[in-house]
Amino acid sequence: MPGFADRLNGIGISASAAMTDKASALKAEGMKIVSLSSGEPDFPTPEHVVDAAIAAARAGDTKYPPQDGKPALKKAVQGKFQRENHLDYALDEILVANGAKQIIYDAMMATINPGDEVVLPTPSWISYADIARLAGASIVSVPCPAEGGFRLSAAALEAAITPKTKWLVLNFPGNPTGACCPRADMEAIAAVLLKHPQVWIMTDDIYEHLIYDGFTFCTIAEVEPRLKDRVLTVNGVSKAYAMTGWRVGYCGGPRALIAAMNNMQGQSTSGINTLAQAAAVAALNGTQDFLKDRAAEYQARRDLVVSLLNAIPGVQCHTPQGAFYVYPDISGCMGKTSAGGRLIATDADFVMALLEEQQVASVQGAAYGMSPFFRISYATGTDTLREGCRRIAAFVDGLK
Repeated sequence: MPGFADRLNGIGISASAAMTDKASALKAEGMKIVSLSSGEPDFPTPEHVVDAAIAAARAGDTKYPPQDGKPALKKAVQGKFQRENHLDYALDEILVANGAKQIIYDAMMATINPGDEVVLPTPSWISYADIARLAGASIVSVPCPAEGGFRLSAAALEAAITPKTKWLVLNFPGNPTGACCPRADMEAIAAVLLKHPQVWIMTDDIYEHLIYDGFTFCTIAEVEPRLKDRVLTVNGVSKAYAMTGWRVGYCGGPRALIAAMNNMQGQSTSGINTLAQAAAVAALNGTQDFLKDRAAEYQARRDLVVSLLNAIPGVQCHTPQGAFYVYPDISGCMGKTSAGGRLIATDADFVMALLEEQQVASVQGAAYGMSPFFRISYATGTDTLREGCRRIAAFVDGLK
């Protein structure tokens, strides 16, 4: 058989996707799986958004779109950045893509050369590191421990930057921890970055509207305008508007970077689905009132899950201020043996035994760069969360 590209060495299927697929396979076999592994809102896409897509289809908006996004959507994105983030981007400083993941891919593939370094505060979303490696970069991880709220320290960031650093990736509120970045912390991070003009800064703001306890969101180009010509502000409609399947991401950034990314996109997917673009216009330009109601529901779910998990001996769960994940510490479970006879030597052992013995799907902390933890998504109904936590408690109680 002919060989495969070396660039794929070490690049695997996303752990969260793999666990979700395994859970689906077990469901198909008749098992009653409680799936807490997928970062996907359980709310429906708003009706007016769906109606906009239907209207676009009936109006014949079904031809090839502009590669960088239709003007109506780029204007909606421009308005969103001005309205919510106090950022002014010209239309040729905005790019639309097939989800925020493609934005990240376009950016790294358009800028990274072999030998470059990408700084990642960890724990971090799985795909940042894999995309960076695919582009030829080395990963420099900056641990953000639980005792500090999984927040990035300016001093730790300073120590991680070298002359080879090409990108810093920020994700607040973050996946997998739900950590947020207060404005004072962001100002300290910005002060470090002002000293390193060779570094591009990517801020993934996809969970911007999922914040709790009165927290105020900020993004780095807003906090420090002097960095704006090096910042790529990434967002999308998937999480806030429950539009994961529509695949619409967008970004604002320096004109030259956007042009390079658009060139990269032209060699992969070209423009994105016209009907999804019409839906995204309706999402960004329409009423935003429901966002606070949904955030309040997520906060109630968070409070429930954190309280139930912290009642389990051997599990410690930090209370996140954003996103829809918790990232419990399970160091108290390491070295024990499950009721089914599996030695729990790692968090990967823990989540696999939990799935096999109690039919709860979650994701191991090792996938995000910090162990021994595991990630639970609370983007699902209260009854499911209660049952999932009951089964986790039973599993931990069975460890000897």
